Amino acid sequence: MQGKRIAACGNDCLACPRYSAAPFEKTENELRHTAELWMKIGYRDHVVSTDEIACSGCTEGNWCRYRIVSCASEKGINNCGECGAFPCDRVKSCLDVTLSFEPYCRQVCTPDEYEQIRKAFFEKEENLETWRRLCLQGK
Repeated sequence: MQGKRIAACGNDCLACPRYSAAPFEKTENELRHTAELWMKIGYRDHVVSTDEIACSGCTEGNWCRYRIVSCASEKGINNCGECGAFPCDRVKSCLDVTLSFEPYCRQVCTPDEYEQIRKAFFEKEENLETWRRLCLQGK
């Protein structure tokens, strides 16, 4: 999937305003804006520090409500699209909760903010389905 870095749950890290792994480092202002955006859309209940909002990718040590990274790691897969049980209840819950934020994000975000969030998070099911098709084709 050219131009994307798909997380275990299907998020596109390269589109995410939090993702700041090299060479995609974010400035303090970009991260501050993201922290403010996360509060505005309800992902956080207060504006967190730029250190807290910055992300360099999922690891088992990162907190995940759905334990998707741990599950993928236990199965030796990159993301849920590679799993024979896809879509399991864990992934379905993740997708449902993520999509529940979409109408509010559309309402409160600027068009640019919404587009970035849409690409990063609201396409996760499509990303996983595409990954699954590619795996089944042996690519």
